Amino acid sequence: MAYRTMKGIVTLALTVFCTAIGGTLQYGYNLSIINAPTAHIQRFINDTCWERWFVSLEQSHVTLIWTVIVSTYSLGGLVGALLAGPMAVRFGRKGALLLNNVFLFSSALFALTSRAARSFEMIILARLLVGINAGVSMNVQPMYFGESAPKHLRGAVTFSSAVFTAFGIMLGQVMGLTEVLGSEPCWPYLLASNALPGLFQLLTLPWFPESPRYLLIDRGDREACSQALKRFRGCAVSEEEMEEMLQEKELATGAKARSLWNLLSDRNLRPQLRIVMAASSGMMLCGNDAIYFYASSIFQEAGIPAGRIQYVAIGTGACELTAAIVCNLLIERAGRRRLLMGGYALMSCWAVVFTAALCLKGTVPGMPYLSMVCIFAYILSFGMGPAGVTGVLPTELFDQLARPSAYMVAGSLMWLHLFIVGTAFPFIVSSLGQLCFLPFCGVCMSTCAFMGWNLPETKGRSLAEITADFDKRDQRKDEGTKVKGEPGQSNQEEAHELTRSEEEPVDVNHVLCEG
Repeated sequence: MAYRTMKGIVTLALTVFCTAIGGTLQYGYNLSIINAPTAHIQRFINDTCWERWFVSLEQSHVTLIWTVIVSTYSLGGLVGALLAGPMAVRFGRKGALLLNNVFLFSSALFALTSRAARSFEMIILARLLVGINAGVSMNVQPMYFGESAPKHLRGAVTFSSAVFTAFGIMLGQVMGLTEVLGSEPCWPYLLASNALPGLFQLLTLPWFPESPRYLLIDRGDREACSQALKRFRGCAVSEEEMEEMLQEKELATGAKARSLWNLLSDRNLRPQLRIVMAASSGMMLCGNDAIYFYASSIFQEAGIPAGRIQYVAIGTGACELTAAIVCNLLIERAGRRRLLMGGYALMSCWAVVFTAALCLKGTVPGMPYLSMVCIFAYILSFGMGPAGVTGVLPTELFDQLARPSAYMVAGSLMWLHLFIVGTAFPFIVSSLGQLCFLPFCGVCMSTCAFMGWNLPETKGRSLAEITADFDKRDQRKDEGTKVKGEPGQSNQEEAHELTRSEEEPVDVNHVLCEG
């Protein structure tokens, strides 16, 4: 029995590895590789304009085009986040991830041939396509992991997405070194190197099962679900686990996956939706990913010598990877709420210290190195909580029918805010100077307070138990109001029955709770 259970854990671990190598690793990798060839691509833009129109661009115009190249990645991610839900429903979780590689390989082709074609527009298109790839992966992969893992490992398995994101960031920084692919002749190969992890995923992921919940609830294939569970668990299917899934399937019979508008208009799910929206927005508006976009300028502002910046930048990726691994080991012990609040609280403190160090630079010795320590500590704090816990929340707060749309909302907000921060950060630095991290400090403090007030602990709890917690909070708020409908029947039950009678998607969250 122990051997079979271990076999199931190995299967689950290999599934996680083969999925994430071509999944969230791509997000981190493509986030960081764009920093290394900054000077080379800006020179290429200027040379291209001279060859076409005999015009030498001013530095401000080159910077504007460069900002478009950087920010297009976020716009592509927003498109990918909107595509992720329909793709996950239509093709399945695993099928959507495999199909997603079409965007990746197209991006690599445009990046590889851009210099030969003398077209910086091809770089913009390449970044848009790889952004779509990352947007789909960032939404579908946590969904796939959360639906495939057993309840006691759900947080750790889903959090592994953050571990691979951090690994991708560090890998991209290493590949961007001048001695590797960061030199003038090699930058097209650096931008196209993301095709290799995608190829690995394409060759290995088909050998592993589809999400058991998707097979049973969306496809109605109990036999395929049972086989997938046997492979993921390494033993006979637990009656309790199968019964829970069958109950959810029965309540979802005749209902379709919730549309985005249907989810947004459902009053009963608004508390969960507000939490997911706040967590996704805070994750990007905290400014952590702006450090990877503009690492060179940030370290330059902090006073780090130019020759050391590319090596110091690797330390930022190593910090987030270390924090993500440690947090992955702690998440099933410490819980989601504590890690999320603690991460944002520490980030607020380090942002204040970093601002003080920038203000004292030039008057107090050692401030450049204190600034560098603050940046590392800021990233460590981000990796210890917000980086991974944010992706777990939609899996644990929403049912099978609402989950794809919930991830669409979360992903869209993440990419939209990443675009805003990536575009606005150079202007924030130029206008606020040494106080540039104070807005991010405010975001971290606000998000910490909001999560502390609204987010219940979800560690090791079923969907019904979590939903019951929200219902109790709603009942306390509505205490003293009259209950409509039959005696003993809650407003949520009445609304559920009305929804079913109108053949609209069923609110499984609340019915599960009552069951």
